[in-house]
Amino acid sequence: MEITASVHVAAPIAEVWRAYNSPEDIKIWNTASPDWHTTASAVDLRVGGAFSSRMEAKDGSFGFDFAGEYTKVDLHKLIEYKFGDRIGTVEFSEGSAGATVTVTFDSESTHPVEQQRAGWQAILDSFAGHVAARQVALHDRGST
Repeated sequence: MEITASVHVAAPIAEVWRAYNSPEDIKIWNTASPDWHTTASAVDLRVGGAFSSRMEAKDGSFGFDFAGEYTKVDLHKLIEYKFGDRIGTVEFSEGSAGATVTVTFDSESTHPVEQQRAGWQAILDSFAGHVAARQVALHDRGST
């Protein structure tokens, strides 16, 4: 079963793309709740390139790696990847007030579909908040 989550980001598409694919940014926004964090991230954004993120509970009780290989990359538009026997797609669409990021992926059988969807939605919401905060900081630096 495919799961889809989407978020609007009030920033130019180039900044949205950059923040989504920057290992340093990923370590900041890639969290579904405040009690988790991403401790490491690597991105080789090209067809055949690998990606990985290490997600851990802040109390050290659990952690896992989210890793795979890029199968299609279309600058500012689309990323497709495989992770294990599953596939995922990230679509970027530009609008007049920013960009929309839509993630679609094959569900796994360990957790309920709604829990998986809610987790990805929370991560995308965190992403949008991170990019918005960067935009404000960049604006504030430019106006001083």
